[in-house]
Amino acid sequence: MPATKDTKGSQDMISWLIGSLGNRYHWRESRPQREGWVIRHTFVASLVCVSGLAAIGSVAGLSAGQQNSELPAAARNYWAFKLPIQAPLPEASVRFQHPIDRFLEAARQGKSLRPAPRAARLTLLRRAYLDLIGLPPSPAESAAFLADASPDAWERLIDGLLASPHYGERWGRHWLDVARYADSSGFEQDYDRPNAWRYRDYVIRSFNQDKPYDVFLKEQFAGDELDTRTDDTLIATGFLRAGPRVAFREKDNPERRYEYLDDLIATTGRGVLGLTVHCARCHNHKFDPIPQRDYYSLATTFFGYVETTYPLVPRAEAEAYDKKIHEIETRQAPLRAEIRKIEAPYEKKLREDAYKQFPEPVQQAIAKPESERTAGERLLAQQVIESSIVARRDIDRIMMPGDAARKKELADRIAVLDKEKPKPIPVAEIVTDGDYRFAPDGEGDEVIGCPKCRVWDVGTGSFLHTGPGRYEAPPSHLLIRGDPNAKGSIMKPGFVTAATYGNPPTELPPADGHTSGRRRALAEWLASSSNPLTARVIVNRIWHHHFGRGIVATLDNFGKMGESPTDPQLLDWLAVEFMNRGWSIKQMHRLIMTSEAYRMASAFEDAADREKDPENRYLWRFRAQRLDAEAVRDSILAASGAINLTIGGPPVFPPLPKGLLTEASHGIWKGEEDGPDVWRRSVYVYRKRGLAFPMFQVFDLPDQNVSSAARYVSTVPTQALTLLNDPFVMRHAQLFADRVKKEAGDDPAGQIDLAYRIALGRPPSPAELAVALDVTKNQPLVALTHVLLNVNEFVYIR
Repeated sequence: MPATKDTKGSQDMISWLIGSLGNRYHWRESRPQREGWVIRHTFVASLVCVSGLAAIGSVAGLSAGQQNSELPAAARNYWAFKLPIQAPLPEASVRFQHPIDRFLEAARQGKSLRPAPRAARLTLLRRAYLDLIGLPPSPAESAAFLADASPDAWERLIDGLLASPHYGERWGRHWLDVARYADSSGFEQDYDRPNAWRYRDYVIRSFNQDKPYDVFLKEQFAGDELDTRTDDTLIATGFLRAGPRVAFREKDNPERRYEYLDDLIATTGRGVLGLTVHCARCHNHKFDPIPQRDYYSLATTFFGYVETTYPLVPRAEAEAYDKKIHEIETRQAPLRAEIRKIEAPYEKKLREDAYKQFPEPVQQAIAKPESERTAGERLLAQQVIESSIVARRDIDRIMMPGDAARKKELADRIAVLDKEKPKPIPVAEIVTDGDYRFAPDGEGDEVIGCPKCRVWDVGTGSFLHTGPGRYEAPPSHLLIRGDPNAKGSIMKPGFVTAATYGNPPTELPPADGHTSGRRRALAEWLASSSNPLTARVIVNRIWHHHFGRGIVATLDNFGKMGESPTDPQLLDWLAVEFMNRGWSIKQMHRLIMTSEAYRMASAFEDAADREKDPENRYLWRFRAQRLDAEAVRDSILAASGAINLTIGGPPVFPPLPKGLLTEASHGIWKGEEDGPDVWRRSVYVYRKRGLAFPMFQVFDLPDQNVSSAARYVSTVPTQALTLLNDPFVMRHAQLFADRVKKEAGDDPAGQIDLAYRIALGRPPSPAELAVALDVTKNQPLVALTHVLLNVNEFVYIR
């Protein structure tokens, strides 16, 4: 479409922003593993996506061809959309006969890289423990492994760790990042989700059971649509609603529904398919063969569910409640209006001050009347205005004393009226994807609307099917430019066309016909061996967690803006092998960890290799990896001997700094007393979207509002300061010292030896022993144990 004056202005603004961001983030490109490159290009790609708005034109100008464009025949020529095929194993030397090593050795020989020798046994032992269960081996476990001279000792060690109930806690955490799991709802109020932990426990159980990955996906996308349903399959569908949500319901706020659908499509795309499908919400994807209609076909697949409210009291009581609430809110309305009038000039000033931080073109876009803004300016202005929300405490901070006194008087009058409100009645908020109604026991089984009610009590009753016919899902439309108020053609459910082979069904209703079966059809397509992406994405993610980098470095983007695989044949061989082995994640662990690549030393140094492959893409040595946030805390608890290994159940609330507890927790964080009850594994610590647990945040906990396939690893002073000064660390350093004294007796050399074996999984070197003896001669043993919790070796897998 030729550029008009309107689109030209928008494109100029976007070009300016892209240039600014490009210059601003250019310095990060030289960092290891090109994390900065990914961040920079993600920003730029997002802006290019936005720039497409200007080129689309008006609602009326969107042609039928744009709504229903077909993919070019060459779309599947891109490597990620071709079905994986197992290539013959390359020839290799005697040392590298393992299938994985054959591919890696062939690639290294092509680059003239010299592989590292095998790591020491104690190094491998600690590597396996931290990798598979996220806990270090005890001195007794280390001694037992060293004493086992059998040829299959390593294989039996791996099997034992995979059988541990703590395996699911470690590897389930990786999936919870992908599922954007948290225990609160997010956004401004960040309400508690009292039973969210049941989904977390389902994930942990599934990994411990080695549930086939295809079954795991089917349960999460369509556990309620399967012919055989269990409590677990129903809990599994918590995946669909695990993302952030506001307190009000979608049926009362249809615009929100599209935001939630976008979150679900983004999570499905990035988390399962390794594609940025959500970039096709407003227009065809700018880089990958994903037309806008594919986005809305997926949205239609998820669109079938409905939300309904059922009061669990007689009708007369519900009507009396609504009448009383309406009466009180009517009396409060003029008081609230006067407060808004008082606040308005102060809010305006704060907004204007906030806008000044933005570049001049953005300020000009905000200053224009809505009718004069271009499409790009409208989007930018909306985003800037929404991001510049003024906090009430900031208004209060600058308010004149007279206005502040009047506002307090009005607020007090509102509070008095609040006390006259009756206790909320119990209601059931029902989310269904089918033809059901809820019949509470006793009187009042008619449906009564109650939009301001939340679930306050547990009602009794049953779900009933309303009729013999098959359930029909509501119509779903393509949205012009992603605008809920600009509906295009009615869409049918479907999948990503470029990754679809044959003609898979788009509806698979269960035998009873009570649901649409669209999500079940999607789950079958995702978990099919005919899907070229799903198996590749998960084996690449498993590889990343073992080696610190995926064969495809961009774990959630296999598209053209992602990185190409370093060894496409190895990736395809693993994907096919994974499916042939029943989609078993544990078998993939065994396959990877029995390779020579996994058992190589990380301390090996070769100047020629480093010059040829500075990022170690071809694994000429093992890549040392910093422990993630949870494993750092768990390792400290394990070293002190105070760790509580209870599995499952509601989350725990370790103490928070007083300031955070009062200002940021919204009263949700209970702040339990520091002690054994909260010294559980970190996967069980309450996950609040608006308030990351401080130690986790310092050690790079990902954003819990979006799907995260990998964790960014930073090195910042606050990490060292936390390990040095955090009260939790200092207390457990003392408990660590107490443990050593109790188990090693009074011999200083024996105490030092045990402390090293507990913290680092090895005995001290003669030089380390001499220094430690000198330290403990003049200082208490806690000085040594505290240092051991701070050394680099403690927080790294080597």
